[in-house]
Amino acid sequence: MGVLIGLVRHGSHDDLGTWLSGRTRDVALNAAGRDETATLARRLAGRGVTAITTSPRRRTVETADILGAGLNLTPVLAPDLDEIDFGGWSGQRFADLDGEPDWDRWNAARATAPTPGGETMAAAVARAMHHIDHLAGQGGGPVLCVSHCDVIRGVVAQVLGLPLDNLLRFEIAPASVSWLMAHGQGAGHVLTLNGTA
Repeated sequence: MGVLIGLVRHGSHDDLGTWLSGRTRDVALNAAGRDETATLARRLAGRGVTAITTSPRRRTVETADILGAGLNLTPVLAPDLDEIDFGGWSGQRFADLDGEPDWDRWNAARATAPTPGGETMAAAVARAMHHIDHLAGQGGGPVLCVSHCDVIRGVVAQVLGLPLDNLLRFEIAPASVSWLMAHGQGAGHVLTLNGTA
């Protein structure tokens, strides 16, 4: 018994790989991101998806809206799926962060390293899992949860029982879906990872 959860990363945008968009840059999907997401919607058609919940960031809302249009569903905002609060790092270029000791520590020790005035990786994963546990408790058909790369990585690591320090060992591509069966109270198992068109 459980609920099938599709963890969807938002589609591509112009900040990708250059800026740490975080919560401060109100970045929209670019043409590639819209196309990727439309392709994903076509792949998911006929799979019985019953609901879409989404992080409140513009890039995730746009992704959810495209999926919703393709699946005839109205997405619902879910603040627990929001991007990590990176604090003082949010909105900076990755090139400027590279080599900064605190940034390097964050990427080497996600389980314990802090962000400058933001939240910990553990806190971000806990709130996302809270949302997934809530969905599992409601029961029903498959639900898509549109979120962000590291939040999805953290959830997958949690479900697999991996330390958060290991979450950079697997990829979560734009407009990908990773499926898990959620049983509630943090329990579940990963079915597929990083499925793309």
